[in-house]
Amino acid sequence: MASDSLGNPDYDGRVSVAGPPQVRQLAGATVTKIAVGPYDNNSYLLRCDATGAGLLIDAAAEPDRLLELVADIPDLQIATTHGHPDHWQALADVVADTRAATMAGRLDAPDIPIPTDRLLDGDETIEIGSLTLRTIHLQGHTPGSIVFVFDDAEGSTHVFTGDCLFPGGVGKTWDDPQRFQSLYTGVVRELFDALDDSAWIYPGHGHDTTIGAERPHLDEWRERGW
Repeated sequence: MASDSLGNPDYDGRVSVAGPPQVRQLAGATVTKIAVGPYDNNSYLLRCDATGAGLLIDAAAEPDRLLELVADIPDLQIATTHGHPDHWQALADVVADTRAATMAGRLDAPDIPIPTDRLLDGDETIEIGSLTLRTIHLQGHTPGSIVFVFDDAEGSTHVFTGDCLFPGGVGKTWDDPQRFQSLYTGVVRELFDALDDSAWIYPGHGHDTTIGAERPHLDEWRERGW
């Protein structure tokens, strides 16, 4: 289990459907994590403390709860990590209420029945108030999955991985060796080779983890093929 050592003793990344959100204070930003049903998805709000602007990552379900979460955000954008329906069930309602701009991977956007305002290809930057995030494109779980990376100026790197990386392995690739190899290779190259062990992973389902907690298991994942 990941544990927060950055001044947030009550944050451990463990949330449950119908349970309260967890809030984590970073340098100049706040992360709020909430679990929504029926598929136990995680939705995240990254808020710029200086401007109040926010990025909602995966409007997955339960729009009323998500709208409550973003009610005081004056400038909201919504990112969808990939095109699987459990990650955008609340998107239409949240967009209708907030008029937030939307973004998603170019190759997955056709699977999302809400217009995508910004198509992402990876290796791009996103401005959320005074915060800057960068994007990584990974293929295997879906063709156009996007990972969102925030480098905290006074702390660790924070990585919102959707369904590409979880505690215990990469995302589902349906026993397809080519898809697994694509996702595994991309995750190793873009995350494990590029980030240090303190980098914090916020997955699309379940508990948080860190690069350091998962690194010792890379060979095991490769050998088992999932």
